Amino acid sequence: MSFLNLLPHRISQRLTAIYFTATSFTFQRTLTTAQTTTMASMTVKKIPALKDNFMYLVVCNETRKAAVVDPVEPDRVLEVVKQDGVQLNQLLTTHHHWDHAGGNEALSKKFQENTDWGKLVVYGGKDDRIDCLTNPVGQDDTFEIGKLRVRCLSTPCHTSSHICYYIETDQDRVVFTGDTLFLAGCGRFFEGTPEQMYDALINKLSALPDDTKVYCGHEYAVQNLRFGNTVEPDNTDTKTLLEQAQAADLEGRRALVPSTIGQEKRTNVFMRVHEATVQAFVGKKTPLETMQALRAAKDKF
Repeated sequence: MSFLNLLPHRISQRLTAIYFTATSFTFQRTLTTAQTTTMASMTVKKIPALKDNFMYLVVCNETRKAAVVDPVEPDRVLEVVKQDGVQLNQLLTTHHHWDHAGGNEALSKKFQENTDWGKLVVYGGKDDRIDCLTNPVGQDDTFEIGKLRVRCLSTPCHTSSHICYYIETDQDRVVFTGDTLFLAGCGRFFEGTPEQMYDALINKLSALPDDTKVYCGHEYAVQNLRFGNTVEPDNTDTKTLLEQAQAADLEGRRALVPSTIGQEKRTNVFMRVHEATVQAFVGKKTPLETMQALRAAKDKF
């Protein structure tokens, strides 16, 4: 991926598309069942894509208006939209990488061909590498999905324009974290710095209510939890979650998402850089130094 960052965007996107398509070709389609979480004010449908990606359909229960997060396989999203009878007119892009934004153009074209669907509004960070972007957003910008209020969190590091989307109602709280925060892990620092990831994970995402459901961009549970268990072998929360992930087949591991902010604070070593046990593992004395050293260790794990 570091090599791809040196190439022109269109070329890097094309090569990335070839890679993900090839690695997904042998993936068993029987393990792609959409999973639904129905809450008081909203419904989130998790739709597996490619080899280990997640797309999400977010529905306002009252208005039945919907938005989709990172629809890299738009035809599958449209199948779910038709099946559920909701009105889709918004697309939320977390970042420009092809396995997240690679479906933007195709979905936009579908809307152009079907004018009775209305207009598709495409949100994302201020970045000309995001195809079909109509509404660039930054920190604390807001918009609505039906009667659901979305607040944007700027979390640069994995990419320079990465955005997380936080939705809070009187009853429910969810956040879509793309490749910034995973279950028990975080994204690689491709276009940013340890300071930026520290700000994203500790100052912004950790500050959300503990019961906030975390919907991440990939299924990386086992490898992340194995690393966390290596860093903190006495962390019983991590050990229990790892045992659950190892005992499950792929579909079962997918069911571990969503996590919660509270769970991540207990099990995600990248959100635990203030802990003496985590600092001792990398031989550092400050949280920021620990963040940098921990990511380097995970990259080699």
